[in-house]
Amino acid sequence: MLSVALKEWAVVTDLMLEGRLAILLRKGGIHESGGPGVFELEFERFLLFPSWLHQKPEMIKPAFRHRVETYGEEPAQITLAGWGEAARIWRIGSRQAFDQLDDLHPWMPAQIDMRFSYRPENPIYVVAVRVHRLAQQRTITLNAAYGGCRSWVPLTPADEFDEDGSQPVIDDDTFEQLVTRVDASLMTP
Repeated sequence: MLSVALKEWAVVTDLMLEGRLAILLRKGGIHESGGPGVFELEFERFLLFPSWLHQKPEMIKPAFRHRVETYGEEPAQITLAGWGEAARIWRIGSRQAFDQLDDLHPWMPAQIDMRFSYRPENPIYVVAVRVHRLAQQRTITLNAAYGGCRSWVPLTPADEFDEDGSQPVIDDDTFEQLVTRVDASLMTP
């Protein structure tokens, strides 16, 4: 059962569920384990929890901007349609290295600059996420524990999901090619 969700902009979760996006940028919630340069998320498997509060159309590339919806508060009902597994994590050594991946993400340069500049003493990471569409999506009620500006949302037992029957949104070979490409871009000194 999946009992935790990762909050991310709704447009990003939609692109992930369509197989058009398989990397995330993260700060925090990641620690080094298993030796130098081996990173892992606080939770390896997680539901994708769409969030509308901080989405900014101007921070998304024009090709996807029309899909950005903004609200003054999160909707009372949230539909969860998929889950992800952190397959690989890289610490980004430089903005130039990340810029080699421009065609793999939807963010405008200003959004990337903001993430690099916010708490610059903390590293920024790229996470390759293997996304699966749930066999049956479900709408849950937003409660106080799910709201607010947070990365991880621990779900109540009534809102936990069974991933049985879910299917990956991109095939194994395509995902492996993506991981190899990111690896080549970010592991170059």
